[in-house]
Amino acid sequence: MTTQQQTPTDARRAADEAQIRAQIDALIQKLHEKDLDALSRIYSADVVSFDVEPPLQHVGRDAKMRNWVNAFAMFDELSYELRDLAVEVGDVVAFAHGFGRISGTLKNGATTDGMWVRGTFCFRKIDGEWLIVHDQASVPLDFRTGQGVTDLEPTAEP
Repeated sequence: MTTQQQTPTDARRAADEAQIRAQIDALIQKLHEKDLDALSRIYSADVVSFDVEPPLQHVGRDAKMRNWVNAFAMFDELSYELRDLAVEVGDVVAFAHGFGRISGTLKNGATTDGMWVRGTFCFRKIDGEWLIVHDQASVPLDFRTGQGVTDLEPTAEP
């Protein structure tokens, strides 16, 4: 009987994936806490973000943090859920994708379940730390109406 041993490359990739998943977990936690300072440390200085709100792109950490400030201004209590996360790791770049949803209690006291978006996170290893260099949140488009489809929910697919 032979056992397959983990190579140093496999071990490094597993460790890198664990670090990336920890960064995403920290992102979710800091969103719940509305902690902009901690959030800003998860993104690279030159992050490019394609978010669901205009404009087409937000360039730089300050622009990305303004997006979160806008989201925080709408919510008294904010929750972020991420499902079906998949992570692929290379030597110095990695990507992750899943389905995300912001929900919570709005400033007017109403609660919202939010909408599910398709989320992609691209990471680069900078000075030994995995930072988000690009992210994208999107919804499918109904071409007949020109409207975003915001009532879909993730389903388990084989």
